[in-house]
Order: sequence, then C-alpha cells, then structure tokens
Amino acid sequence: MTDHQIHTLSNGIRILFKHSPSPITHCCFVFNAGSRDELPGKEGLAHFIEHMLFKETQRRNTTQILNRLELVGADLNAYTTKEYTCIHASLLNQHLERAVDLFEDIIFHSTFPEDEMEKERGVILDEIASYQDQPEEAIQDDFEEYLFKGHPIGNNILGTTETVAAISQQDIHQFIKATHNTHQMVFAVYGDYKFEKLIKMCEKYLGHLAENTKQKKRISPSAVASGTYVVQKPIAQTHCIIGGRAYPSAHKHKYGLLLLNNILGGMGMSNRLNLEIREKHGIAYTIESNYTSLTDTGIFSIYFGTDAGKAAKAAKLVERELKKLRDNRLGEVQLKQAKEKFIGQIALAEESRMSLIISMAKSLMDFGHIDTLEDVFAKVNAVTADQLLEISNEIFDNDRMITLLFEPK
Repeated sequence: MTDHQIHTLSNGIRILFKHSPSPITHCCFVFNAGSRDELPGKEGLAHFIEHMLFKETQRRNTTQILNRLELVGADLNAYTTKEYTCIHASLLNQHLERAVDLFEDIIFHSTFPEDEMEKERGVILDEIASYQDQPEEAIQDDFEEYLFKGHPIGNNILGTTETVAAISQQDIHQFIKATHNTHQMVFAVYGDYKFEKLIKMCEKYLGHLAENTKQKKRISPSAVASGTYVVQKPIAQTHCIIGGRAYPSAHKHKYGLLLLNNILGGMGMSNRLNLEIREKHGIAYTIESNYTSLTDTGIFSIYFGTDAGKAAKAAKLVERELKKLRDNRLGEVQLKQAKEKFIGQIALAEESRMSLIISMAKSLMDFGHIDTLEDVFAKVNAVTADQLLEISNEIFDNDRMITLLFEPK
C-alpha cells in the first residue's frame, strides 16, 4: 500500500503528495538539471542559475521574492547537485498557495538582469574562495575531479573563478531551454491537505506552463585507473580521501553497499573506522565513509583528517578494515545487528520531513515510483553475507581506488 499520491499535469510536471497531520508543510520543486549538464567552459552555470532565481522576475524584485514567504515565517532555500536543482520551503499549512505561486514565478519567469548577475557573481566568487579555505570540503571536490577526470561529473558544482566570471545571460537562457524538461520536474508536498484541493491549486499555478520535452544527452563516465595524488597546501593537518567508483542508483547491489558503508563509516560512533582509528588508536578526530549514487555511476569514499605524522598509520588502518571486509564473510549475528542498526537509522531519518519529501521527489524522477519504508526495510533485510563479500571485493579493490592527500607545506 502506497503512502503517497501522484498526479501528472498536461505539461508533464508531476505533483507528489504525502499526507501529514502536522500544521507545518514541507514542499520542494525538483528538476533534473545539474552541474553535469554544463558544457565545457560553462562550469558553475547550474549553480549560478539557482542563485539568480531569487533575484528578479517579471512580477517581483528581490525584496518581494524574499518577503513572499519570509513575512509569514516560512523558510525558503535551494541547492544544486551534479544532477538536480531543488528549491524548497517549510511553512504553515495555510500559506502553501504562496509557495506554489512563488515557485512558479521564480522558476519560470526569472529575468536574470545584468546588474543582479554582477552582484551575484561576486557572491559566488566569495563562496568559491571560502570553500577553498576549508580543506575538508575542498578535498572531496578535488577527489571527484581525479575520479572522473575529463568528465562533467568531476567538475566542481560551484565552477571556477574563470568560468563564473564569464557566465552571460545567453548562457543562462540556453541552459534552461536545453535542460528544464517539464517531464523531469516534480513538485512535492508533505502536509495536511485534501489531494483534490492540492491538485486544483497546482493546476491554477503550474498547469498553464508550456511543455518542454527537450532531452539531455548525458554521457556515462569511462573507466578510471587507480593512483595516489599528493597536493601541498598551507594547512596544519593532513587530509586524506581514499575511494573509487561505485554503483548507480538503480543497481541491484545498491542496498548492499549502503549497508556496508554504514558498517564501515556511517552514522554514529560505533562504526568500524571510528572504533578502530579514533577510539582505539586516537589518531583522527573525524573519519567517515560515504556512498553517493548517481543515475549511471556512484562514488564511494573514506575521509579522515589527522596530524601529518599520523597520516600514514591512519591510511594503513583504513586499508586493514577494507581488507577484513574483502576477506571475511560477516557472521549471522554481525549481519543481523548491522541490518537492525541501519534500519533504525533509516526510520529516524524519516523524522527529517524535508529530507524525506525531497528524497521521494528524486525517486519519482529517477525511477517513476517511490518505495515505502517497508519496501526499503525489505531490501535491506534481503542483503546476504555472500553479497556483502562480493560487493567488498568489487568496490574496495585497491586496483580501482584512488588516494588523494592534502599535506601541509
């Protein structure tokens, strides 16, 4: 039994609704256009557009855009990823129509005036500089650049100072026309409404919009070789990322790798990397692993930061933990405990309602359907110890992994 409802407008935009008795509504507008869709030399364009959506429309100036929701105490924000752009808002239920009206206005009627572009260009250049001052953040982007060398997935979402400085109005309009396919847009609402009334509201504000069926040509990344890369920086600590390519979002082993990632370096303090490297050896303050799935590939990585003299030992301890997973099949009790822990964390994550509705919108975009919580639990419980061993030997293979070090000068 589904816990949500879906309606498709005549222009292809899908409306996703999940009921909640709460007085607070969480809503998002997700469209399938991200940094990997940028042409060479136009890096940072998708993120630039996301910023500019809050600047001026045919009906509103910047102040009017920001005040439309903030004057009723709502929270409005947006972000860009490799494959998506998302605008989202949290507000009292009675103000949802304001959000639908505003989303329609900024996404489809922004004017991108030159003077606002120049101001926002400066803001983003400062954002890039700030990001580069945070090695724990910057190393992830540099790692992905090595991992997807020469491919748009490897480009920094923010772009570079050169590409951001060169973005023009024409670039913006061309990108929107080429990537904003209405059949790859989802407006999702998590709140206390009658579905029929919600659809009437969406028909009023979104139903009249012109259909865009433009198809993007996303090229899958080619194979990658292993290697170790060292970059000298004016920093106090050594920062390290070890990782490689992983499974795409529709892969049969996705849930197995999610479970493995959680065992190795996921949420909480009881994961293997934290217990071994931080608690037992007292080496790294922060150590974690991450698995991100994209539509046609994925990224698995382990990050830690430590004193320069301890980095080599930390890396050896990480390799030892990976080798254990490659060589040893999890016992029945270990596997049961790992599943219970992961399922509990998934259930708790449902309490973050904005994250949940955005996740549901992306799932509808990518797969055309949404798994219930029970479906997800069943997929986690179906993972076997033999599958985890197979996944470990494929994903944690040294010959397919890259190591990137930021070392103090």
